[in-house]
Amino acid sequence: MKYALVYGLLSGLVVAATILVVSFGLADRQGFFASEYFGYLVMLVALTFIFVGVKRYRDVEKGGVIKFLPALGMGLAIAAVAALAYVLVWEIYLASTGYRFMDDYIAAIAEARRAEGASPAAVAAEVASWEGIRQNYGNPLFRIPITFIEIFPVGLLVALVSAALLRNPRLLPPSR
Repeated sequence: MKYALVYGLLSGLVVAATILVVSFGLADRQGFFASEYFGYLVMLVALTFIFVGVKRYRDVEKGGVIKFLPALGMGLAIAAVAALAYVLVWEIYLASTGYRFMDDYIAAIAEARRAEGASPAAVAAEVASWEGIRQNYGNPLFRIPITFIEIFPVGLLVALVSAALLRNPRLLPPSR
């Protein structure tokens, strides 16, 4: 459990720092830094701590040899801790901004549609289509699992790849 906490929290720290830097205006909120690609790239980079944690667990606790399922289990535990840290940081961010994220998001969508030349009726229809999501997002029982699901599948993928690679004891053998 120690490895899951340490490496999961390190991963969560990387994602949290990025959320804070981008969200509080310390980086450009336009273009690439505001894109989903950037968000998932940050998650992928942060979740490389899964590989590091599983390798460390293999080398220190398992004598340099680990089977696929124990490696996958450790990777999933690290991913779960990282996802919980991500959820906690996101909830703190939302609270610190008065839970206006969805309002700002929908306003940005409306502005983008106007900039594309959409008619006022089309913009109003698009904004109206988001109203149900806005209401659902206000409910933590909806929002928290959705936030967890944003990052955990990336962690699952990294855990699978890490377990597949690290079951080979010749890959990055422990230094003696």
